[in-house]
Amino acid sequence: MHDAQTLLSQLQALSHPVRLWVVAMLAREGELYVSHLAREAGISRPLMKMHLKKLELAGLVCCETGLAENGKAANFYRVMPFALTLTPETIAQADPDASLAPHQGDRDD
Repeated sequence: MHDAQTLLSQLQALSHPVRLWVVAMLAREGELYVSHLAREAGISRPLMKMHLKKLELAGLVCCETGLAENGKAANFYRVMPFALTLTPETIAQADPDASLAPHQGDRDD
């Protein structure tokens, strides 16, 4: 069971196509380093690092330092085991609080 903040963090992390792609790559390939992921995705290393940080903060990936093929130190990422079952019941079990709702004057009248 997830608490509401964890559920929200994981859903937000997975809501971007690049981050979904990263999770899929890591699930298929195991550990990969930032530069490799950035090259494969066709994006800059800083942008890839930002995506990986979002996934890491949500507990969906973890990072360890190791040696890349060129012998240099690199941050290797791997996917963490997770399962998200999203139903009205699992959302209710997460016990979301009204403080998580956006307060931008949005109204559904």
